[in-house]
Amino acid sequence: MTEVFDMLLTLAQDIKTIKAYLLNFHKSRLEQFSDEWIDGQVVMQTLHISKRTLQSLRDSGVLPYSRINGKFYYKVSDMEALLESNYSPSKSKHYGDQ
Repeated sequence: MTEVFDMLLTLAQDIKTIKAYLLNFHKSRLEQFSDEWIDGQVVMQTLHISKRTLQSLRDSGVLPYSRINGKFYYKVSDMEALLESNYSPSKSKHYGDQ
């Protein structure tokens, strides 16, 4: 009986170790994703905006960018910040409220 108990304790510890590893891996992937650079085409596709709208976001300083040989690049974290700054939560109405 103690043998089974010891095996269960070992298994529980192994699961905790795996969980810690996965959480650490997830955090490092999120940090890597935030520092990733993407080109304008990906930005337009992701945000469903036109080339002109993207240019307006650049010109107004709303979306920071880097330009290399005439091609524009954007940080994913800057796109996230733009989306977060324009986030408006839904105002749910209850049926009884008028």
